Amino acid sequence: MNYDRMHDWLVKYLSESKTVVVPMPFTTYTYIADPANVEHVLKTNFANYPKGETYHSYMEVLLGDGIFNVDGDLWKKQRKTASFEFASKNLRDFSTVVFREYSLKLHSILNQASFSNLEIDMQDLLMRMTLDSICKVGFGVEIGTLAPSLPDNRFAQAFDTANIIVTLRFVDPLWRLKRFLNVGSEALLGKSIKVIDQFTYNVIRRRKAEINDNRDTCKTSKNQMKHDILSRFIELSEDPESNLTDKSLRDVVLNFVIAGRDTTATTLTWAVYMIMRHAHVAERLYSELKAFEKEQAREEKISLLPIDVEDPESFSQRAAQFAGLLNYDSLGRLYYLHAVITETLRLYPAVPQDPKGILEDDVLPDGTRVKAGGMVTYVPYSMGRMEYNWGPDAASFKPERWLKEGCFQNASPFKFTAFQAGPRICLGKDSAYLQMKMALAIACRFFKFHLVPDHPVNYRMMTILSMEHGLKLAIARQS
Repeated sequence: MNYDRMHDWLVKYLSESKTVVVPMPFTTYTYIADPANVEHVLKTNFANYPKGETYHSYMEVLLGDGIFNVDGDLWKKQRKTASFEFASKNLRDFSTVVFREYSLKLHSILNQASFSNLEIDMQDLLMRMTLDSICKVGFGVEIGTLAPSLPDNRFAQAFDTANIIVTLRFVDPLWRLKRFLNVGSEALLGKSIKVIDQFTYNVIRRRKAEINDNRDTCKTSKNQMKHDILSRFIELSEDPESNLTDKSLRDVVLNFVIAGRDTTATTLTWAVYMIMRHAHVAERLYSELKAFEKEQAREEKISLLPIDVEDPESFSQRAAQFAGLLNYDSLGRLYYLHAVITETLRLYPAVPQDPKGILEDDVLPDGTRVKAGGMVTYVPYSMGRMEYNWGPDAASFKPERWLKEGCFQNASPFKFTAFQAGPRICLGKDSAYLQMKMALAIACRFFKFHLVPDHPVNYRMMTILSMEHGLKLAIARQS
């Protein structure tokens, strides 16, 4: 009954009790929002709370045996490879260049829309930007969904459809029967997976061909070939002992898409919405970006170009110059921007709830008994709204709560769970912040956003907390 507003339904229950037990057909779901319980599940007794068979069977059609959907040795191997790649300076530098390039493409589309008085769907644009970025950084291919013509992308549409349907499986006891009969949502899922697989195997074939061409012509040194994550996994797959097949590579690709596209784009969408709704936040952020621009230009001995908001050319040139001042180190000095993104993630976490299986009967720190075979789910969406976690202003959007004497202060990952915690803590956290800060810095330095009147803003039930109707905005330029 409450499926479409499930996250808010849980907020009500978890504000009255730190643990909520929901009996379901064939299993029991236990929802937790207390950091002590969360730490127990994600760290202290980590081995007892794997993704589990139930979750794996629901998500396998989409995520296969990728890093988000497996446990044990399979998970450890992928985690080791991915963590090695994410730690490399090569990948970080490559990512910075790619994120800057696509943030400027986004700026160009917003610029065009502002001069033509066109309304835009910000969520759609951000999904395109992050999809193009993850395909470039993750797989070394250009797919061009953020081209000025905004071409339809069958893969992106199919991926969203599949994501919605696999999420529905968690509350639909008849999904296996529908799959067997190939009817309803499961029939649509089958069609979507075909489109997804066609795209993904094509990416793998292209990348393999490029790697072989590079080897044949010896044009590219080994180091240059390995900038993207897929190339690294392809290289590993050439070792007969690795057991990595094209199907394994397909799973790697799709897990990185859900990690690098959906989470970042939805967080940016909610961030733009929250900035827009809180005028004092928009003003303080704009002031920080202007001051940064001046200071950075002075340090680098650069004269800032003149800016004319009525001249598209001058406006674009200044944006490109500003983007050139943004790199991994300089973005680290934008504390308020970092706080705005973090506060957005506190209230609108990209993964609003995360279920775990239960291997053996256990007792949580608050005394709740959980039974083997059931599921326990920590709920970042609820946790961010709990007064017992964040104080009486828990429901308010206050980036200032993250700043101490002007500098950013982290919270415990068991209280602020947007990036998970413990052994499965998100490997791409720094990369996600890098892209989000790059995109928001450029967008909020040069534009003001206004919600289209009567546009409904609510989330859609899927693995990721995206907006059901997108985010329709009008845009104004600012100098």
